[in-house]
Amino acid sequence: MRVSARARIVGWMLAVVGLALAVSIFATWTVLLARLDDRMNLEFTNEAEKLRRYAATAHDPRTGRPVSDVRELLTGYLAINSPDRWETFFSMVDGRADRITAVTPPARLDTDEKLVKVLAAATRPAYGDTESVEGTVRYAVIPVRVAADPRPGHFVAAVFYDRHRGEIVDAVGVLGLSALAALALAGAAGWFVAGRVLAPVRLVSQTAEQISDSADLTRRLKVTGDDDVAALAATFNHMLDRLERSFAVQRTFVDDAGHELRTPITVIRGHLELMGDDPAERAETLALVTDELDRMNRIVDDLLTLAKAEQPGFLAVEEVELADLTVSVVAKARPLGDRRWRVDQVAEARIPADRQRLTQALMQLVVNAVRHTMDDDLIAVGSAVRGGRAELWVRDSGPGVAPADRERIFRRFVRGAGRTGGHDGAGLGLAIVRSIAEAHGGGVRVADVPAGGACFVMTLPLARA
Repeated sequence: MRVSARARIVGWMLAVVGLALAVSIFATWTVLLARLDDRMNLEFTNEAEKLRRYAATAHDPRTGRPVSDVRELLTGYLAINSPDRWETFFSMVDGRADRITAVTPPARLDTDEKLVKVLAAATRPAYGDTESVEGTVRYAVIPVRVAADPRPGHFVAAVFYDRHRGEIVDAVGVLGLSALAALALAGAAGWFVAGRVLAPVRLVSQTAEQISDSADLTRRLKVTGDDDVAALAATFNHMLDRLERSFAVQRTFVDDAGHELRTPITVIRGHLELMGDDPAERAETLALVTDELDRMNRIVDDLLTLAKAEQPGFLAVEEVELADLTVSVVAKARPLGDRRWRVDQVAEARIPADRQRLTQALMQLVVNAVRHTMDDDLIAVGSAVRGGRAELWVRDSGPGVAPADRERIFRRFVRGAGRTGGHDGAGLGLAIVRSIAEAHGGGVRVADVPAGGACFVMTLPLARA
């Protein structure tokens, strides 16, 4: 059976709150009972002290002399000392119950012969419990002696314990009912609050189900607030962004690969099917097939580079010295063609970047320049810091780029005009340059050259965002 997160949260909350309330009620019950016992013990002690003070000062009103009769002493004390609620006092003389207070008790104890016999046997103050028709009764018996009277006397104070305990039971019962009502209110409030808090989570689940059913990765959650649930929604949106980009890259890769590889595969198949037994023909066919396979390999490598550019981990960032990078690119480019190679300018600055990827981009621009120039034409590489950003460029003295083509040539499989070399590329080189520049947080453009030719400029940030 599937239990919702909302029900689990409210259930655990009620369990914790219920446990806290149960502990609180039990503690209250225990403390009140302990205080009741302490109050009764204190009451018995006070009664004994009051009787002692009364006996020390009691006088016969007729003679003005100290009381010499134990019965008269106890009767006089009962006359001036009234019991509290659910208490009773009575006296015993010579082993028999004698007088009781005028306040009618919940139950008569002085008529219980068995109890009276036990009380009459006390020779020192004693405490105990007994049972009555009103439940448990706690008592204190205090022996009393008068020098002129040989008869033993006893003063008995009794408290109907179950009556006082019943009050505590009623109070704890009310407290328990209040706790249940509070628990019910807490459950209702918790259910409402949990529903509000988990609403974005349910929305995430619903969106995920709709995306699974429709494969629509353009849906996004509305993020409100700055709590953990809002962070979850934002993270889910970021995940959808990455998934959408990944699927887009995948679709683009598949489309581009299928579109660009179909032609060489057809050429290879056609030549292989028509290949005869003549050795010269076979050699020519094998050379053509090998060239087409090499071109397919380059296309696949370029497409993989473009696909990786959209994924995390494409760059291995380190501190790159621009001057060293500029000079090293020119040194690597010299064998590519008989051109007039030049270093325009070097920037004495360091930037956080992937040195190998920047070298790859600059070499791609150099190769592009070689394809569009002739022997002894100028190809220059330079770097500078301008306007708070780093610039790397490759310029040549070739035919240049028409203004209408300056944006279009950075798209995939777009080939520029004015090629002078014999190699016909796949039109992915400049797209790779743009992907590398954008992965660094920059861009690439074709700049105006007043003297003619083309100048490709990569602009990069001086610090990582």
